[in-house]
Amino acid sequence: MPSSDNHSSDPSRPARRRAMEAFAASDAHTLAAAWDAIAGEAPVTSLRGPEVGLVMLQGRIGGSGAPFNIGEASVTRASMRLASGEVGHAIIMGRDADHARLAAQLDAGWQRDDWRAAIEAMVVGPALTKQEEADRRSAEETEATRVDFFTMVRGDE
Repeated sequence: MPSSDNHSSDPSRPARRRAMEAFAASDAHTLAAAWDAIAGEAPVTSLRGPEVGLVMLQGRIGGSGAPFNIGEASVTRASMRLASGEVGHAIIMGRDADHARLAAQLDAGWQRDDWRAAIEAMVVGPALTKQEEADRRSAEETEATRVDFFTMVRGDE
């Protein structure tokens, strides 16, 4: 019997994941301003939380070794439902309940065709641009410290 929760054929899944990552990377003030501008006083129901919990972080040595536990990190999760029926979810690193609530609300709002473009323009696009810039700076800083070991000449020649 096929599962009714099968999202493998949903073409919007990668786009929604991208938007959810942007909501998590944005700050609560940016999300609040976007929500106020787009949805205003739209009724929202809390399905879960926001609630704070812990997750175990794992790492691998060399990328292919056995996993090991690094430690725990605080996360806040929330699930919100709009009056029109869309349900949004968010898991945010840290203990910011407002951030998780707003991220879940915007995830639900992103699912509405009439709000998606505004949310993309006000939150998703700027957050992804900011993240790309941070990644570029980090890559430049890393490249500046790179050592090329193949420039050494062997004594046989």
